[in-house]
Amino acid sequence: MQSEFILRGHVLSFTASPFAMATPEEAVQISAAVALAQGRVVGCGTFEDMLALQPQAEVIDHGARLILAGFVDAHVHYPQTAIIASWGKRLIDWLNSYTFPEEMRFGDAAYAREIADRYLDLTQANGTTTVCSFATIHPESVDAFFSAAQARGQRVVTGKTCMDRNAPTELRDTAQSAYDDSKALIQRWHGVDRLEYAITPRFSPTSTPQQLEAMGALWGEHPGCLMQTHLSEQLDEIEWVKSLFPQARDYLDTYEEFGLLGARGLYGHAIHLEERERHRLREYGSALVHCPTSNTFIGSGLFDMDGLMTEGQRIGLATDTGGGSSFSMLRTMAAAYEIGQLRGRPLHATELIWLATQGSATALRMEDKIGNIAPGLEADLVVLDLASTPAIAQRSARAGDLWEAVFPTLMMGDDRAIAEVWINGVRQ
Repeated sequence: MQSEFILRGHVLSFTASPFAMATPEEAVQISAAVALAQGRVVGCGTFEDMLALQPQAEVIDHGARLILAGFVDAHVHYPQTAIIASWGKRLIDWLNSYTFPEEMRFGDAAYAREIADRYLDLTQANGTTTVCSFATIHPESVDAFFSAAQARGQRVVTGKTCMDRNAPTELRDTAQSAYDDSKALIQRWHGVDRLEYAITPRFSPTSTPQQLEAMGALWGEHPGCLMQTHLSEQLDEIEWVKSLFPQARDYLDTYEEFGLLGARGLYGHAIHLEERERHRLREYGSALVHCPTSNTFIGSGLFDMDGLMTEGQRIGLATDTGGGSSFSMLRTMAAAYEIGQLRGRPLHATELIWLATQGSATALRMEDKIGNIAPGLEADLVVLDLASTPAIAQRSARAGDLWEAVFPTLMMGDDRAIAEVWINGVRQ
C-alpha cells in the first residue's frame, strides 16, 4: 500500500497563535504542497521541493482548495448523538429530559458501539479528526468509543462519566466504583495506539465531595491523563453549586479543593467566571473550552474570548454535541464569530481556524502531535472546497485575498465543503 503522498493546494500552517500577533495573518504560512509518509507530515513548501523530498510519492492535486490540519473538537458528549437538536430546555432540564434517559441505554454494549460508530462517521464527514468526549457511567461506553476510534486509527480522548448524586438511580455510581472503574479503564486504554484517557467527573452538582476527592486522588496517581468537567455554564447552575458547596469560595473551588485543578484540566464552557477563578485557571495553565453553538442553543451566555485571550488563558473550541446543535466545526467557528460580534470583538478567519485546530490541540496538550501542518506531526488533515455551494462560490469569487475567500466557507460551510479527510496519513 502506498504510504508516501504529496498534496498540492493552499497548505495552511501556523507559526504562532494569531491572537498573539499584531495582525492575525502574520501567524500563518501558506505553502503550495505538503508531503506525507508513514502517517506523518514530512515537510511543506513548494511542490518542486516536496517532489525532490519524495520522488516516488503519489501526487494528489487539490488545485485552489485549502489544506489544513484536521479539526480538533475539545469537548463533546458522543452519547448525546441521537438527541442532538432537542427542543426548548436549559441545562438542568436538558439533562433530566433528554440526556439522562438516553445515557441509560449505554449499559448495552451493542447500542454503545452503534452510537460510537455513528458519531465518528458524522464527525469525520465534517472534517473532525480528533475529539475529546465524555462517555456515560458505563465502562461499556468507554470501551465502545475507544474500540471504534482504534479501528479507524484515530486520535481520541474519552473517559467514564462519574456521578453519584442528583441523577437517576440507574446513572449513579459511587465514589469507590467510580475510582475503581476509571482506574481499570486507564490501565486498559490510556496510551494504547492513539487513545488517551480523561478522568471525567461530569460536574460538581452530580458528584459528592467524596467522589470528587476520589477523582482527585486518581488524577494524582495518573498525572499524564487529562481531566475533563464543566464549569460556570449557566447562572442558575452556579447558584446550585453554591447551595451544594456552601463553604466553597466559588465554582472552581469545588474542583480545586479536591485536587481537580491542574495544567491538564479541561473546563467546558467557563462563561460566568469570577476574577479569582480566572486568576487560578491562568496560574495553573488549565484549558477553557468554548462551546458557542451550545451556549446559544440552551441559552447559557456569551463567552469572553477577547478578555480571556488577552489575559493569557489557554482556550480550545468545541461543538459540545449534543447540547451543541451541530457536529460541524465550521458551524462552530461561525457561532464563535457571532458571539464575538455580540461582545464587540469579531474574530478573524485565521483566529477561528487556529481555535479549531492548534488551539484545541494545545488545550488537549497535544500540540506536539496534532493541530498543525509541520514536519513530524501526525498526518491528520482536512481539505476544504472554498466553492462548495453556489452561495459560497459566488461570494468567494469576489474575494480580494485568501482570507476573504476562506471566510464564506467558515460562515456558511457544512459537510459539502469537506473535500477530503486524512486520518493518521490514510485518506478516508
